[in-house]
Parts: sequence; structure tokens; C-alpha cells
Amino acid sequence: MIDDAFKHKIKSAAEIAEIIGAPPRKTKIVMCHGTFDLVHPGHIRHLVYARSKGAKLVVGVTADAHVKKADHRPFVPEGLRAMNLAALETVDYVTIDPNATPIENILTIKPDYFVKGYEYQKGGLHPRTAEEKQAVESYGGEVIFTPGDIVYSSSAIIESGPPDLAVEKLINLLDGENRSFDDLKRAVEGLAGARAHVVGDTIVDSLTVTSMIGASGKTPTISVRYEGKRDYVGGAGIVAKHVKAAGAEVTFSTVLGEDALADFVRQDLAEAGVTLNAIVDPTRPTINKNAIVADGYRMLKIDTLDNRAVSEQICKQLCKAIREVPSDAVMFSDFRHGIFSRESIPQMTDAIPAGRFKVADSQVASRWGNILEFRGFDLITPNEKEARFSLGDQDTVIRPLGNKLYDEAQCRVLILKLGARGLMTFREAGGEPRSFFGVDSFADHVVDAVGSGDALLAYATLALKTTGDPVIASILGAMAAAAECELDGNIPVEPEMVLKKIETYERRANFGG
Repeated sequence: MIDDAFKHKIKSAAEIAEIIGAPPRKTKIVMCHGTFDLVHPGHIRHLVYARSKGAKLVVGVTADAHVKKADHRPFVPEGLRAMNLAALETVDYVTIDPNATPIENILTIKPDYFVKGYEYQKGGLHPRTAEEKQAVESYGGEVIFTPGDIVYSSSAIIESGPPDLAVEKLINLLDGENRSFDDLKRAVEGLAGARAHVVGDTIVDSLTVTSMIGASGKTPTISVRYEGKRDYVGGAGIVAKHVKAAGAEVTFSTVLGEDALADFVRQDLAEAGVTLNAIVDPTRPTINKNAIVADGYRMLKIDTLDNRAVSEQICKQLCKAIREVPSDAVMFSDFRHGIFSRESIPQMTDAIPAGRFKVADSQVASRWGNILEFRGFDLITPNEKEARFSLGDQDTVIRPLGNKLYDEAQCRVLILKLGARGLMTFREAGGEPRSFFGVDSFADHVVDAVGSGDALLAYATLALKTTGDPVIASILGAMAAAAECELDGNIPVEPEMVLKKIETYERRANFGG
């Protein structure tokens, strides 16, 4: 690959220290340090100036874990930031600094000159810069500040129009984790045969299509002409259909009303090959969310539902199914429409047999629910709003927020959905290169983003269960979500769609367009 030509420049601080030797040296060594989220003209001027002060230039890059100055940062992951710098002729060595400050690396490398930007001395020396200066001078080195000049902000550039780096970030992640596109393809093929038990609220999503006729001159009444209606099984039902489409055997336990929509659900799921375990509650309707669309615009949504908690008898029936249905994974898909409540969740969680893979998705940020009610699960997949809701935290930037939720939830893997920004996955680091990583959205042309999280949940669950690999699971989940975004309506994502996405990005990675 192209970046292989520059990898020899990326080394640990200890390796660089061994190569350049200890001071005093015959030639001067210069060092810079920064985030370098996007390498821009201001960075280039800074690095060229620094390199002019010595024979070798070493650049330290702040690790992802310590970038906290803005939300959704860093935009570019550490491995790719290091490669961007290593590709510059003026840079001799790059090191990704695992520490919160560059002081330890300064004391390891012992550069003759440590070069800082002009802004770090303007208006007086910042306390952290003073600490760095003290470290450099402790062995006889010198701190130099670049001359005053225009300052270019990476954050300003990113916010003005984020560049599409999905391919580059994917390559960097696969390379950094020793994974390949072939691994992704094999994982998709390996989903067939898994057994899943999906438990959750069925929602029938309807689209009532109309066209504008006019509006009343006396009242704010819009007049439309009815042109048709389409119904889709949604909620936990579409999760079950995605899982089945991916190749797994699926049992779906849910609660339905005693009405025509319940019959529609039964027929639809039977045609999809999903084994339905429907508990009928004649006191409540089958949930229906009907969007009224006029000339392509959604004007109004009419919900027919009953959010009361299910009865104790129905809860016991669901718990019995959870205990007895043969499965490799139990998936709770919570829309907080009656099945899951403060009383039922502990009972249903306790009913999961020992050793089963446990997954929870709680789409409840607008209602009374909390993803933290599913502590100790193998996988949880909230979005940013749900994460903030669960922690009562509207201010913390994404990465620390995800770390906090991961610790609170005591889960094995957390996939934090970030909408158009993709996702961020948190895991126990162990011997892995990183405890968290990001995956950008792979959607090329969004038709209907509703339901993409359900596709992600299905494919990520099966991939994590069958491979045990959070990286593979996250990428396949993101690929499935992108495929769903490019479909109109709640359509199950087939493995061929995910494989097509993988092949598309493999071609782009190899400059195939």
C-alpha cells in the first residue's frame, strides 16, 4: 500500500532515542509536538521552520485518547495523522505519544531544540509550556518559538466542511488492527447458521402518501389528496428481519394486539422466514406510527399505541421464552412501548441462560428509559442522545462521554452511534492497540436514514458473536447501516448488499474509484 513507503519513519520514542543517540551530538535534533488533526499550511510553515534549525526533525503526535479540546475530535485517527506527517519530506521521524503531555518523550529523545508555535508565547508563557521548557532545559536543550505568522486552525477547517476520509480511516483501522478486506468478507459469509432470539416491541411503520391540493383561507387547514399507503414491520420486528436476512435463524418474541395490523405482522414475518412468538394482549393495539407525506415532505406523524407496562402474566410468558428458546444470542430491542419497564427488565435479564451472548439496544431518549438498565451485557448500541440521556450529561465531548458510559454500563463492547458521523466503539483494551476507535459512515447517497441503527444492531451482533472481534463487528455494522440508508423504507439488508459495500471501499482503497 502507498503508506508503506513512510511507515519506517513512525517509531516509538525509545526507538528514536536509540537511533539518534544521546546529547551532545555532532548534528542537531529538533522536535515538535501537536495534534495535527488536519495538516494545513500553518503546520507546514511551522515544520519547515523547525527543520531549518537542525539536521533531523522528530514530530510527536498526541494520541487519540488525549485529544479533548472539541467534540468529535480527533477527526483523523492517530495512525493516519502520523502517516500524514511521515509523508512529508521535511519530517524524519514521527512518534505517537501515549502520554497526556510531551514531557516524557522530551526526556527520552532529548532534542537539542524543542520548537513551539508563536501562539504559545503570545501573552505570556502558558503553565504547560513552562513545564515543557523546564524539561528541555534540564539536560541542556533549548525551546524555540516560531516567528509570529497567520495561524490556521484544524478545527475551523473541519467545521467549515469536514473532508470525506472514510476510505483513509478504514484503511488505517484495518492496518492498525491487522485486519483486511478479506477478513470482512469472510465474516459476512460466516454469519449464516447463527441463532438469535430477538425480544422487543413491534411497530408497524406506515407511510400515507398524498399530494397537496391547497389550504383553507380561513383556518390553518391543509388539503391533500390521498394517493396510497405502505406498511412496514418496524421496531424490534425489523431487527429480527435484518438478522434473518443476514443468514441467522431467528425467533422473535413480542406483544401484539388483537387487530388487523397484528395479522399483517404475522404474514410479513412468516414471509421473511422469522419464527414469531407473539403474545396477544387484547387490551392494547398493535403499535402503528403513520407518517403523512405530502409531495415528498413528512408533514405529520400519527401514533396509535399504548405505553403501559405489560402485565405480570405477559412478562412471565416472555421470561419463559427467553429461558427456553434455543439461541446463541439474546437481543433486547427496547422502544419503551410496554415490554421493557423498570419491573420487567431485571426479570427478563435474569431469565437469559448463562453463557448466552447478551445484546441491548434502547431507543428511548424521548421516553422514560435508560440504556444503563442493561448493565453487564456483551454489546449495547445507543446513539449520542441516548448516551447523554442515560448519564444526565449534555456537555462532555464524545470520546470521554463514551468512556464514561462504557464504564457505567460494565459492558464488553459499546458501539456509540453518531448518525452521519458514523460510530465510535469502546472495548476493553487488553492486548489490543486501542481501547476505542471510530468508523465513519459509508453511506454514499442517503435516501432514508430511518432504521439504519436497526441494521447496524443486527449485523454487529452476529459479527461480534461469530468472530469475537469488535473491529469486524463495527465495520460490518456500519456497512449494513449505510446499505439501509440507501433504501427507501424498512427493507432488510441482505449480505450481498454488505459485500457490495465492502468491495466498493476496497476498490477505493486501491484507487479503483
